[in-house]
This record gives sequence, C-alpha cells and structure tokens, in this order.
Amino acid sequence: MQSKTHNQEPEITAELVAAHGLKPEEYKHFTELLDRTPTFTELGICSAMWNEHCSYKSSKKWLKQLPTKGPRVICGPGENAGVIDIEDGDAIIFKMESHNHPSFIEPYQGAATGVGGILRDVFTMGARPIAALNALRFGDPSHPKTRHLVSGVVAGVGGYGNSFGVPTLGGEVNFHARYNGNNLVNAMAVGLARTDGIFYSKAKGVGLPVVYLGAKTGRDGIHGATMASAEFDDKADEKRPTVQVGDPFTEKCLLEACLELMASGAVIAIQDMGAAGLTCSAVEMGAKGDLGIELNLDKVPCREEGMTAYEMMLSESQERMLMVLRPEKEMEAEAIFKKWGLDFAIIGQTTDTLRFVIKHQGEVKADLPIKQMGDEAPEYDRPWIEPKKPAALGDVPVPNDLAAAILKIVGSPDMCSRRWVWEQYDTRVQSNSAQIPGGDAGVVRIRGKKAIAVSSDVTPRYVEADPFEGGKQAVAECWRNLTCVGAEPIAITDNLNFGNPERPEVMGQFVLALKGVGEACRALDFPIVSGNVSLYNETNGQAILPTPTIGGVGLLHDLSKMATLKFKEAGEAILLLGGHGTHLGQSIYLREVWGREEGPPPPVDLVKERAHGNFIRGLINDAAVTAVHDISDGGLASAVIEMALAGNLGAQVDALDHVQLFGEDQARYVLTCSTKEAAKIITQAHVKGIDVIRIGTVSGSGAVRFGTVSLPLSVLRDTHESWFPKFMAG
Repeated sequence: MQSKTHNQEPEITAELVAAHGLKPEEYKHFTELLDRTPTFTELGICSAMWNEHCSYKSSKKWLKQLPTKGPRVICGPGENAGVIDIEDGDAIIFKMESHNHPSFIEPYQGAATGVGGILRDVFTMGARPIAALNALRFGDPSHPKTRHLVSGVVAGVGGYGNSFGVPTLGGEVNFHARYNGNNLVNAMAVGLARTDGIFYSKAKGVGLPVVYLGAKTGRDGIHGATMASAEFDDKADEKRPTVQVGDPFTEKCLLEACLELMASGAVIAIQDMGAAGLTCSAVEMGAKGDLGIELNLDKVPCREEGMTAYEMMLSESQERMLMVLRPEKEMEAEAIFKKWGLDFAIIGQTTDTLRFVIKHQGEVKADLPIKQMGDEAPEYDRPWIEPKKPAALGDVPVPNDLAAAILKIVGSPDMCSRRWVWEQYDTRVQSNSAQIPGGDAGVVRIRGKKAIAVSSDVTPRYVEADPFEGGKQAVAECWRNLTCVGAEPIAITDNLNFGNPERPEVMGQFVLALKGVGEACRALDFPIVSGNVSLYNETNGQAILPTPTIGGVGLLHDLSKMATLKFKEAGEAILLLGGHGTHLGQSIYLREVWGREEGPPPPVDLVKERAHGNFIRGLINDAAVTAVHDISDGGLASAVIEMALAGNLGAQVDALDHVQLFGEDQARYVLTCSTKEAAKIITQAHVKGIDVIRIGTVSGSGAVRFGTVSLPLSVLRDTHESWFPKFMAG
C-alpha cells in the first residue's frame, strides 16, 4: 500500500472490495461507470464517497421530506452548515455532527476531533464560532468501559474547545446499557457572521487555482469515514489507526487566517477537509459547481515521507481546508497563511471536463466522473417495518416512601447534576455568555440588546418505544427549552443516530422518527437547516437506542428580559401551566423506582406546544414571571427541585399523588411570579383556553415540601451533586 507505481499496487479482488465497505453490486456499478477495473486509489476514493457517512445513501430519500425553509432561513441543508438571519445584517451559522465510532475507539482524540471538525464546518462559511454544545451518551455506569469513555470524551471535548477558545454552553449526558458497545458523541457549533459575508463550497470558473490550506497531511484517519459506516464487533480496538489526531492551537490559527483571507476577497469557494479528507472536499466543490477538478499530489504538504496517492486522498488529518482562489489574489492569500504559520499550496485547478483527475509522481492515479462520485452517489430505498408498539401501561404502584423515591430520582445517573462535566469546559471565554450550562438553554450575547439561545434535546427511550412520538417530542422539548429563556425558536440542526439501516426494524425507527421530527418542525415553524446522519451504531448486532438529537437556536431581541429557572424570592407563587401529570409510561419514575422500562411514551400535542410556548414567551416579554422551567424527565417533582436548588430557596407545593408528581406529560411549564401577577396570569390563560393553576409558594424554609413530605435543600443538593464525582472517582 506504500507503492510508488500503479503496477505495485494490490490487485483488486472481491476481498479487497469488501474490505473497503463496498457491496458487490456497488462495485459492479462503479466498474460500469469507468468501463474498466479501477486503480487502487480509485477504489479508495469510491469507498470514501459512497459510504454511508459521506453519501447518505440510506437516508437521502427521507431527509428530502423534512421542512428546510422559513422566513429566516438563508441557507438550508447541503452546505457545510445552515444559515439563519437574526436581523441587523447578522447571521447565525450552525450545525451538529457525530464522532461516535472514533470516540468509542479512542475517546480523547475522537471527541476532540469531533469538536474540531464541527468548528471548521462553521468558520468555513465565514462565521466566528461563538458557542459549542455536545450531546453525549454512554453505556451502563456499571459497564467496565463506561468510566474510561466518560473521562476521555469529556477531556477531549474540553481540551479542544477550551484551547480553541469557544464557550461550551449546553448539551446532554445520559447513560443506558444499549450504548455499552457504541457510545455517542454529537458536537454542535454555532457561529456569527454578516449576511453579506457568507462563503459557500460551490466551485465557479474554469482554470482557477485549487489551494490547500492549513496543517500538513499525515497517515492519521485513513478510512475514518468508512469505519464510521460499519458496525463494530469485538475487534473495535484494532480500528484505532483510523482515528484522527487534532491540534486546537493550529485550528485557532486556521480560523484567524481563513477569516482574514475571506475579508481580502480572495475566496471563490471553500470547503473543510472533514470526512474522507481531500477526496470529499474536492469532489463536493467540483460536483456542486458542475466543474472538474485536477489535483497534483506532488504539491500536497505532507508530514510523513513516502505517502502514496491512496493515503493522501483518504487521510483525515485535521485542521485542513481546500479553496478555489481568485488568481490575482494568490500572493496576498499566501502571505496571510504564512503569517499564521500555516501551509498554503496550489495543488490543482478547476476544469470544464467534469472529471476528477489525480496525478502523483508523473502518473494518473485516478480519473473519475465527478458528478457520479459526488452528488449522484447511490441512493437506496431500504425496506422498513413499523416497530411493535409497547403494550399499554397498567397500574404503577405508589412509592412506599415518597421522600426516598424523590431522592433516588434526583441522584440517579440520568437526573443528577452534570456540574462535574461542564466545569471542565470553558463556559465564559469570549465574555459573552449570558447563561451557562445548568439551565434550560445556553445564552450568548450578540451585540447591543440582542442574544441567541441554544439547546440540545432528545429522549431516546421515548423514540425506542414509539419513534414517531419520540421524534416529535425531541423537537418539542428543544422548542420549550429555548422558550423558557424567552427566545423565539428559529431553526434546528439534527444528528440522527441509529443502528444498521439494512435491518428493516431499524430502518423503520429511522423513517418514523423522521416523520415525527418533520411534523413537529412544520407545526412549530422550526425548520431544519443542517444536520448529520450516523447509522450502523451497533456492536455484535446490538443497536443503540434510536437517538435523533435536535440542536436548536432561538433569538432574544432584548437580553434584559431573559428568563432563568431559579427561584428568586420567598413568597412568590408557583404556577403549573399545562395541567397535572397523568402519564407514567417510559417515565424516569417507572425506571428508577420500579426498574421498569414499559408503556408508550407521553403523546405530543403540537397545537398545545405552540400555544403554550407562545403564551410563555409573552409572559417573559411582559416581565410577568420571575422564573420559568419546562417539565420533562422526572416530571413536576424534578422541575420544582431543580428550580429550588438553582435559587437556593425552598418551596411548599400542594399534596399531589405520584402520577401528578412524576408524570412526564408534554407541553408543560412551572412558573413563579408575584402573588398579584398570579391571578392575572391565570385569568389570561383561561381566556386563551390554557390550563394554569397555582400549586404552591416559594419559601425561605430551606426545604422543598410536597404536601407533608419535606426534603431539606442540603440533602437534595448533596444527593443531586454527588453521583457524578463519586462515579468518576471510582
């Protein structure tokens, strides 16, 4: 594989084709396109471009049915990231991507390069990154690998993001045995740009220079995208060489150099070298622009000797970009990159041939039809079946000891404080963080009074039980979290994590979850502007829980009106909007207290979600409420306790039964306000047909009381805060 001439390259055999992840019928189609046997380099390029991770061949059909347009959408799916208008000539550019497989094999570098890659997606388009989020899912805490993975992934996320200098403002961390063999690392980046300064990847013009920018190319990450498109087995650790190695300090220089270069007017098109590296970036730029690309690999800056064409084309070395340059700006552009200590090399040109031609050491190593390799890659309509829905939930017992049940939930792995995690991230770098992790959504100032809110949400156990309702709920919860801080929800990105799509039941989960996501987005005017599909998240045939992560962005017109979840003052009224809990199917209470994962998830009424969210934002805008928190995992009891702990104030809540305390019914919020405002809010809500009742009072007693059951704040805090540090200490 390190040969210098085509004659020394390995013979293309059925075994070699299979090792590259190509099905026999795909290889047959490839040879028919070429009308000959491919070279070894061409086989590698085909493997990279036609794998699931790059081509979306199993998901394209269904992704086309999602709503992607809206009055604020400047650019929807198909680019490096999505772009939305937030007024005053400002745009937000954002996307979420997975780095699941690499993070399981090598947790630190897998997570770190996941963060690096998503940051590049954003600044490739001309934005300065202003916020990062991450959604992490790990196996059972008792599994021997879980602690190692948590430690490495969290360190990798923090190590890269902190060094690069972007605040991490939100995310999720959850545990379930179904992630034992395949953890999830979904990274989201949010950037700020001017609407007249957005850059795209579509190449334009013939005979223009194709320029390599950034760090040197090495042998790390070769076949990374192909590895991400296959299931794991017991030999997963052997794939360690396919994991990339990141350098956040180089990436910071790359950011500054790219933004300076963009301001110079030199850039015609620019593309991050992410999955499949030089191959994917070059093919995508050419195919989108209906142009050919010719590359001379002798010009590629390499950090290792004797690299072959195959290795250079498939390397996923980090911190690299590819650009089509205005020729008259060449010297100015090169000077900018040299100043930042980065490589700048003209490695090719655009052509009118619609061919992707690779030359190395005087030989043509690849000559491929660029459209068929890129935007005309194979597309499948995989068979799917609707997963069997769970039986209706019977009676759920009353807890033997209500206080003990509440404490068990508050201190459980999925419900405890994530402080141990987010305190390892720099949440205040850039000095614009208005809300850091621990609330409903992160908030970052833009300029003047304006700010944006960001959140990441999904409840995989709901999606497993009913993919359609679970898909709707993921979008609705993201909508609520943005609403809770007073933001107008604008648009989402998604990261669709599922098992093997060649299994009809897994494909059924995917199809129905997407239908639910799409229905919720349409009902809430919450379009999808970017995203990522991660399939084959399985080990030895055991799939992860279906996990369509939703990352949302909302706009606050006036930061001074931002709401938080913490109780503010003793004596204020506690209101419940949306009615009492009635639904315990798939609830945290059922799982943590009784050890049962049963029943259907709570149904999602999107008409109510919209009406309730609009009403809440109106109250926040009118300064009628002092605290807002949505009700989700753990029900009303958990929501009230989280508000009490955040404000260090107690509460006296009415005597409620276990269904009312722990039900996870949707479209519900807990609010606080003055006693005087309470009556007004209840009246206003009644006129609009919205159920609002007073359920208690904020107190200075140092305890949260549900009826006669009293839980001291000190005990609640210790229980809530202690699980993570104890677990990580071993």
